Amino acid sequence: MNAQRTVLPLLLALAWPGLGNASDAAPEAPKLETLEQRASIEKDGITWTFEQPARVGRFVTGDWYVVGAATVVKIDPAPTDERNNSALNLPADAYSAGASPFDSRVEQGRGEKGLKLRAKLPIALKPGDALISSISTEIRSLPSPLRESDKNISPVGSVSILTCLKEPAPADAFRPSYCDRGQKLYFARDLKRNLLPTLERTPSAPKIEDFAKLYARPWLDVCFFSFDAPALYQPQYGRELGRAAGMGALLLCSDFKPAEKEPLLIGFIQRGIDLWGIARAGYGGWPAHGGHGSGRKLPLVFAGILLGDAEMAQPNKTFPNLRFGEDMQTMYDEGWTGAKAVYAGHVGKDGVPGKPDWGRYEHLPPAQWPGDLGESYRRCCTSLAWVGQALALRLLKAQPQWDHAAFFDYVDRWMTEDDTQALEEIKKGRGRDFTADWSRQRQCWDKFVEEMWSKYRNLKPDASGKAGE
Repeated sequence: MNAQRTVLPLLLALAWPGLGNASDAAPEAPKLETLEQRASIEKDGITWTFEQPARVGRFVTGDWYVVGAATVVKIDPAPTDERNNSALNLPADAYSAGASPFDSRVEQGRGEKGLKLRAKLPIALKPGDALISSISTEIRSLPSPLRESDKNISPVGSVSILTCLKEPAPADAFRPSYCDRGQKLYFARDLKRNLLPTLERTPSAPKIEDFAKLYARPWLDVCFFSFDAPALYQPQYGRELGRAAGMGALLLCSDFKPAEKEPLLIGFIQRGIDLWGIARAGYGGWPAHGGHGSGRKLPLVFAGILLGDAEMAQPNKTFPNLRFGEDMQTMYDEGWTGAKAVYAGHVGKDGVPGKPDWGRYEHLPPAQWPGDLGESYRRCCTSLAWVGQALALRLLKAQPQWDHAAFFDYVDRWMTEDDTQALEEIKKGRGRDFTADWSRQRQCWDKFVEEMWSKYRNLKPDASGKAGE
């Protein structure tokens, strides 16, 4: 039985306002001798078989853990040199060397370079370890979960994670991040659910159970460009990750019943915990690169606020050099349209040596732009996906924790500025026509987000909000 289903009634009774008090009856960790002894365990199609029966339990997410030393002697589907591979204690900086351990077909030669990172059977586990096992897919270019016309190029279909703990965990414990060797435990009882608004949802609200399924399984986010993200359920492109984060957060700020919110809340918080473990392990972040760097900061901030972890809630204060696409691509400047909050370019304001069109450009009139790359990505792959995130953060009053005011002011500009005259100037100065419906300002990628923005941000056209309000 899924552990989340087992513990859900308890969480509802303990933690939601009016349904109980977590401090009165917080779940206790089971005694070691009361845990099941199993010769093998299975999660989402992956089976781990032990040398000797092991004491096992499950986190609130349904992920398995084993207590104490154990040896995995068999994994199904069977790993080969090229497919269905596992990684033991995946290092957060592994991909700086361009290596991915799960499948030899991972793009740009990363799969071949990742051979040394692959765990070979038998695999000895000790407390502090996390074993990530994968199932490869022979179907390349699987439809992206939120936009079927986009294709995920990862050859990894799905992953499951087996964690080795030194002692049993309470039933409401989240799985430690797969990059966290210290295995910091967070607990669902501690979630400050009372901070979540219960705003009337709008007509186009998606089914909350669909987003709960989207976040129900582990997402991988150490390989930049998401070349080895589990393609069966995780969006690959940063724009899609941003859309998922924004809509997921807005659903949790809507008027669903507590029991309806809880599965999505658990998965969304686990997403934030995983990202935080990656950051704490030394990963440099998810920098601007077209649409690729979006969608990671919101789950981090959201989880930190609800868990009461100030360091997680303020990731850029905790790690000043941690990079996020949304922040690198928004800045204050003297924009050619008169805007003060502008798009900072393909990889941020400083650009890349030898690529003059990759950096700051909105301070210049279109005829003087070094290229069209920045404006193209501003309109296709970034701004449209940021609106839900910015609105959810405002609803949570989380602008101080986000700590980059230009992001909020830029989104306000995107949603209120009439770009009709600007498009004429761009066509005249660049020869580029951005008048297609998909490339216009004052819109989001998703109708639900547009409706929620109109109802709850409530800015008039060409009005600009002030960051922090």
